[in-house]
Amino acid sequence: MKRTGVTFSKAALAGIVLGLAAGHAVAQQSQSSLSQKQVRIQNVEVRATAAGPVVLLRVYSRALPIFVDAVVAESIHGALTKKKLARPLTHDLMHNVLTAFDGKVSQVVVTLKDKTFYAALTVIVGGTEKIFDSRSSDAIALAIHFKAPILVSQELLDASGVEIEPEGTPL
Repeated sequence: MKRTGVTFSKAALAGIVLGLAAGHAVAQQSQSSLSQKQVRIQNVEVRATAAGPVVLLRVYSRALPIFVDAVVAESIHGALTKKKLARPLTHDLMHNVLTAFDGKVSQVVVTLKDKTFYAALTVIVGGTEKIFDSRSSDAIALAIHFKAPILVSQELLDASGVEIEPEGTPL
């Protein structure tokens, strides 16, 4: 693709995609998070609550509640139900861009620090794997789009997870 005298190859564009969040790239996970037993999230739900939309990362009857804004809730719900919106949301766009460059999200690890959920988003493009610091909601949405595992530590699930009833108000 040639534009204003600059030529971009597919490899160069893939590099740009991987480099978009280079300032936030996580070089390696801390020893403490590597030594903790990781649990794979079995189910993701989006529910409406009086406090706003919440994403529930469920493992059996326990769930981590992560409150998100309405647009992110709609994006995650759309990814879960495979509902196509009239226009792509940001997570749809990122999915489309990564897919166009034969990229994918291979996993997401959700952590909690100072009462804020974070995520390490692992992306693979052209055989190169990079881990990016991410808002947990963005990483969850992309993981759902790519059918990638979402992981949390057993310690986090035990400390911050809540017992959850199967019924609720779906969004």
